[in-house]
Amino acid sequence: MLNVGLTGGISTGKTTVARLLVEQGAVLIDLDELAHAVQLPETEVWRQIVNDFGEGILNPDKTIDRNKLGTVVFSDPAKLKRLNEIVHPAVFRAWKSRIAGIESVQPDAIVLTDIPLLFEIGAQQRFDLVLLVYIPREEQLERLILRNGYSREYAEKRIASQMHIEEKVKLARIVIDNRGSLAEAEKRVAEVWQELRCYEKNKREKNSLE
Repeated sequence: MLNVGLTGGISTGKTTVARLLVEQGAVLIDLDELAHAVQLPETEVWRQIVNDFGEGILNPDKTIDRNKLGTVVFSDPAKLKRLNEIVHPAVFRAWKSRIAGIESVQPDAIVLTDIPLLFEIGAQQRFDLVLLVYIPREEQLERLILRNGYSREYAEKRIASQMHIEEKVKLARIVIDNRGSLAEAEKRVAEVWQELRCYEKNKREKNSLE
């Protein structure tokens, strides 16, 4: 099994790339979905978040309003750090369980974990390789404003809360430049899929010899 971390920056098009890779045959784990699950009302993570950030970040049904929480933490690095300290350990416990389940039934799987803040939290060592979806920072900003309707100031804060995309390029094994058309993305993803299949085959053969 090949364990691939998929990352990028906000609004770089990771969702599209993930979908195209799944169409090729990858198995996707969305860490954001796992994060939602561990923050459901009355879980231990939920209690810690409410204790630290107050009931003002809750919806009427007691679920966490991610927009309200985001407004709090993305303007304060210390609060963002605290939120990550609460959420990430629980998310990775759930992730490890999911990985083990996939490997037990599909030992030659190429597992793609969508994790936006992979480098920011130092998670690269958890993966066989990291795949980065890239667009330049200014294009990130314009896409985010267009997609979410944010003010330019708030969009800049959201992007600034992440590692600069150019620094991520230096750390990734494979980079998909996503500035072009969907057809161009499809072509690049097909090429990357063949690379990933080679990596998986080589890893499996190496492990069989050990």
